[in-house]
Amino acid sequence: MRIDIDQSGDPGRAFEDLSNAYAPEIVRAAGNFSTQAYQHTKLTLREVEAARYRTAQINGCLVCMGFRAGRDFPQMFEGFGGDLESSVYRNGPAPDEEFYAQVENWSDWPGYSERERLAIRYAEGMGLAPKEIAADEAFWARMKAAYSDAEIVDLTYCIGSWIANGRAAHVLGLDNACFVAADVAEAAE
Repeated sequence: MRIDIDQSGDPGRAFEDLSNAYAPEIVRAAGNFSTQAYQHTKLTLREVEAARYRTAQINGCLVCMGFRAGRDFPQMFEGFGGDLESSVYRNGPAPDEEFYAQVENWSDWPGYSERERLAIRYAEGMGLAPKEIAADEAFWARMKAAYSDAEIVDLTYCIGSWIANGRAAHVLGLDNACFVAADVAEAAE
């Protein structure tokens, strides 16, 4: 860890410990930003997971790469007091392992829908080349054909929350402790 925090001893509470020690309003607002994305997105679970997982790969967050929606969302929602029943968790089937394994091969793997493929491409563009994705007229023509403006804004801010929080956690050395099951964190290491 790059900073000193009096830890509660529970690795799943690292962000809570951080917010109690430093910049509590800012850290809590960042956590709220991320949890609101999961709680209120209207996108499908597979679309969200496609973009989230590609963002995790770009950020280098091992825990986020080990996170699996079908297995881990219930405990995550319990951890922040969210309403699982009215969240993204209920927006369609959870991805299988092949779905996650193919994210870096998104343009060639036939198992993705056009919307899932675009979600991955958008996350990749926002994470690696935001100026280029903003100016890519061919990409935007495809996005506007597949997603409504409301869905584009939804996806944009979901990806933004994962980029911001994932990178902050990674550079501070907190990306081995998240609101996920301990066995997920251990498996990711």
